[in-house]
Amino acid sequence: MGANFDYESLIVDIPDYPEPGVVFKDIMPLLGDPQGFACVIDELVDHYIGKGITKVMSAEARGFLLGSAIAYRLSAGFVAARKPGKLPREVYSQTYALEYGTDELQIHRDSLGAGDRVIIVDDLLATGGTAVACARLAEQAGAKVVGFGCIMELAFLNPRKLLADEVGGTELFSLVKVD
Repeated sequence: MGANFDYESLIVDIPDYPEPGVVFKDIMPLLGDPQGFACVIDELVDHYIGKGITKVMSAEARGFLLGSAIAYRLSAGFVAARKPGKLPREVYSQTYALEYGTDELQIHRDSLGAGDRVIIVDDLLATGGTAVACARLAEQAGAKVVGFGCIMELAFLNPRKLLADEVGGTELFSLVKVD
Protein backbone atom coordinates (compact mmCIF):
# COMPACT_ATOMS: atom_id res chain seq x y z
CA MET A 1 0.00 0.00 0.00
CA GLY A 2 2.07 3.05 1.27
CA ALA A 3 4.98 3.30 -1.16
CA ASN A 4 2.66 2.92 -4.15
CA PHE A 5 0.06 5.41 -2.95
CA ASP A 6 -0.33 8.61 -5.02
CA TYR A 7 0.06 11.13 -2.18
CA GLU A 8 0.38 14.08 -4.54
CA SER A 9 -3.11 13.56 -5.98
CA LEU A 10 -4.55 14.51 -2.57
CA ILE A 11 -2.28 17.51 -1.85
CA VAL A 12 -3.80 20.78 -3.04
CA ASP A 13 -1.72 23.78 -4.14
CA ILE A 14 -2.99 27.14 -2.85
CA PRO A 15 -1.22 29.98 -4.73
CA ASP A 16 -0.25 33.21 -2.97
CA TYR A 17 -0.90 31.88 0.54
CA PRO A 18 0.07 32.99 3.15
CA GLU A 19 1.62 35.75 1.06
CA PRO A 20 2.11 36.56 -2.63
CA GLY A 21 4.56 34.27 -4.39
CA VAL A 22 4.20 31.39 -1.92
CA VAL A 23 2.40 28.21 -3.00
CA PHE A 24 0.90 26.60 0.11
CA LYS A 25 0.75 22.79 0.02
CA ASP A 26 -2.52 21.79 1.70
CA ILE A 27 -2.25 18.25 3.09
CA MET A 28 -5.67 18.26 4.74
CA PRO A 29 -7.38 16.45 1.81
CA LEU A 30 -4.70 13.71 2.12
CA LEU A 31 -5.27 13.37 5.87
CA GLY A 32 -9.04 13.46 5.30
CA ASP A 33 -8.83 10.45 3.01
CA PRO A 34 -8.91 7.24 5.13
CA GLN A 35 -6.58 5.31 2.82
CA GLY A 36 -4.28 8.29 2.30
CA PHE A 37 -3.94 8.98 6.03
CA ALA A 38 -3.33 5.30 6.76
CA CYS A 39 -0.65 5.10 4.05
CA VAL A 40 1.14 8.19 5.39
CA ILE A 41 1.28 6.82 8.93
CA ASP A 42 2.12 3.26 7.85
CA GLU A 43 4.96 4.29 5.56
CA LEU A 44 6.55 6.63 8.11
CA VAL A 45 6.17 4.05 10.89
CA ASP A 46 7.58 1.26 8.69
CA HIS A 47 10.66 3.38 8.04
CA TYR A 48 11.40 3.94 11.74
CA ILE A 49 10.18 0.73 13.36
CA GLY A 50 12.96 -1.23 15.04
CA LYS A 51 15.27 1.79 15.33
CA GLY A 52 14.85 2.24 19.08
CA ILE A 53 12.78 5.41 18.86
CA THR A 54 11.64 6.50 22.32
CA LYS A 55 10.06 9.87 21.41
CA VAL A 56 8.48 11.51 18.39
CA MET A 57 8.60 15.31 18.28
CA SER A 58 6.43 17.48 16.06
CA ALA A 59 5.88 21.21 15.70
CA GLU A 60 2.40 22.65 15.86
CA ALA A 61 0.00 22.34 14.41
CA ARG A 62 -0.20 19.98 11.42
CA GLY A 63 2.83 18.06 12.67
CA PHE A 64 0.83 17.04 15.74
CA LEU A 65 -1.60 15.11 13.54
CA LEU A 66 1.21 12.92 12.24
CA GLY A 67 3.54 12.81 15.21
CA SER A 68 1.01 11.60 17.75
CA ALA A 69 -0.24 8.78 15.48
CA ILE A 70 3.34 7.72 14.66
CA ALA A 71 4.36 7.81 18.33
CA TYR A 72 1.41 5.59 19.20
CA ARG A 73 2.34 3.07 16.51
CA LEU A 74 6.03 3.06 17.56
CA SER A 75 5.11 2.69 21.26
CA ALA A 76 7.00 5.93 21.83
CA GLY A 77 6.14 9.11 23.69
CA PHE A 78 5.03 12.26 21.90
CA VAL A 79 6.69 15.67 22.40
CA ALA A 80 4.80 18.77 21.30
CA ALA A 81 6.98 21.66 20.09
CA ARG A 82 4.72 24.66 20.68
CA LYS A 83 4.66 28.39 20.07
CA PRO A 84 5.68 30.63 23.02
CA GLY A 85 3.20 30.98 25.86
CA LYS A 86 1.41 27.66 25.24
CA LEU A 87 3.27 25.45 27.75
CA PRO A 88 2.67 25.90 31.50
CA ARG A 89 5.94 24.54 32.95
CA GLU A 90 9.63 25.31 32.44
CA VAL A 91 10.65 25.19 28.78
CA TYR A 92 13.54 25.09 26.38
CA SER A 93 13.17 27.70 23.62
CA GLN A 94 14.57 27.96 20.11
CA THR A 95 14.16 30.79 17.60
CA TYR A 96 14.40 29.90 13.91
CA ALA A 97 13.99 31.30 10.40
CA LEU A 98 11.04 30.42 8.19
CA GLU A 99 10.94 30.77 4.42
CA TYR A 100 8.95 33.98 5.02
CA GLY A 101 9.91 35.26 8.51
CA THR A 102 11.05 34.05 11.94
CA ASP A 103 9.36 32.13 14.74
CA GLU A 104 10.05 30.35 18.02
CA LEU A 105 9.29 26.90 19.40
CA GLN A 106 9.36 25.54 22.94
CA ILE A 107 9.19 22.15 24.65
CA HIS A 108 8.75 21.31 28.32
CA ARG A 109 12.14 20.74 29.94
CA ASP A 110 11.02 17.37 31.30
CA SER A 111 9.67 16.03 27.97
CA LEU A 112 13.02 14.59 26.83
CA GLY A 113 16.11 13.23 28.52
CA ALA A 114 19.62 11.97 27.82
CA GLY A 115 18.48 8.42 26.96
CA ASP A 116 15.88 9.44 24.43
CA ARG A 117 16.17 8.62 20.72
CA VAL A 118 14.01 11.11 18.84
CA ILE A 119 12.54 11.41 15.38
CA ILE A 120 11.21 14.77 14.29
CA VAL A 121 8.09 14.52 12.13
CA ASP A 122 6.27 17.24 10.21
CA ASP A 123 3.89 17.50 7.30
CA LEU A 124 6.26 19.50 5.11
CA LEU A 125 9.93 20.46 5.07
CA ALA A 126 10.57 23.68 3.18
CA THR A 127 13.83 25.37 4.17
CA GLY A 128 14.36 22.99 7.11
CA GLY A 129 14.35 25.74 9.73
CA THR A 130 11.55 24.25 11.82
CA ALA A 131 13.21 20.82 11.77
CA VAL A 132 16.55 22.29 12.88
CA ALA A 133 14.79 24.23 15.68
CA CYS A 134 13.21 20.98 16.89
CA ALA A 135 16.61 19.26 16.75
CA ARG A 136 18.13 22.08 18.82
CA LEU A 137 15.36 21.68 21.40
CA ALA A 138 16.07 17.95 21.62
CA GLU A 139 19.79 18.65 21.98
CA GLN A 140 19.13 21.15 24.78
CA ALA A 141 17.37 18.33 26.64
CA GLY A 142 20.28 15.94 26.01
CA ALA A 143 18.35 13.66 23.63
CA LYS A 144 19.70 12.20 20.38
CA VAL A 145 17.93 13.04 17.11
CA VAL A 146 18.05 9.95 14.89
CA GLY A 147 15.95 11.14 11.98
CA PHE A 148 13.54 13.53 10.32
CA GLY A 149 10.37 12.38 8.59
CA CYS A 150 7.79 14.27 6.55
CA ILE A 151 5.08 13.85 3.98
CA MET A 152 6.47 16.42 1.57
CA GLU A 153 9.95 17.83 1.02
CA LEU A 154 10.33 21.01 -1.01
CA ALA A 155 13.65 19.89 -2.47
CA PHE A 156 14.02 23.08 -4.52
CA LEU A 157 14.49 24.97 -1.20
CA ASN A 158 17.30 22.53 -0.30
CA PRO A 159 16.32 21.51 3.26
CA ARG A 160 18.76 18.59 3.13
CA LYS A 161 21.70 20.99 2.93
CA LEU A 162 20.55 22.91 6.01
CA LEU A 163 19.97 19.66 7.91
CA ALA A 164 23.39 18.34 6.87
CA ASP A 165 25.09 21.61 7.86
CA GLU A 166 23.25 21.98 11.18
CA VAL A 167 22.50 18.42 12.31
CA GLY A 168 25.10 16.51 10.26
CA GLY A 169 24.50 12.90 9.37
CA THR A 170 20.86 12.77 10.44
CA GLU A 171 18.62 11.20 7.81
CA LEU A 172 15.62 12.91 6.20
CA PHE A 173 12.89 10.54 5.01
CA SER A 174 10.15 12.10 2.85
CA LEU A 175 7.21 10.50 1.07
CA VAL A 176 7.00 13.16 -1.67
CA LYS A 177 9.76 15.36 -3.09
CA VAL A 178 8.92 18.53 -4.99
CA ASP A 179 11.83 19.59 -7.21
